[in-house]
Amino acid sequence: MSIAVGTVLEGVVSGITKFGAFVELPGGLTGLVHISEVADTYVKDVNDYVKEKDRVRVKVINIDEKGKIGLSIKRANPDYVERRGPRHSRQAASASFEDKLARFMKESEERIQDLKRHTDSKRGGRGTRY
Repeated sequence: MSIAVGTVLEGVVSGITKFGAFVELPGGLTGLVHISEVADTYVKDVNDYVKEKDRVRVKVINIDEKGKIGLSIKRANPDYVERRGPRHSRQAASASFEDKLARFMKESEERIQDLKRHTDSKRGGRGTRY
């Protein structure tokens, strides 16, 4: 099977590291899903999203000169819309201060909720002081 950039495939997670997940593709090839390509939100721990031996849909996003395959789980989702930060958006330059502030407040609240959700389940353990 020929693998090209832009191809969406199904593979099996064969290993997980701090920086991403390795996925075994059809034909015995292996690619890496970098932690930034696992989900469309902030990912602190890849294990929160995938486990070894999970079947996942991935999109091939690059193949370097050494043959290493870069994959994305979030971009394989048909509903995925690439987001650009305010620095890259032409609309952000023409948006009013109130619009920018409202967007900032909304994004901040989403990030806070995401952080709370992840830290609430990890309270206690080593380093806890009384």
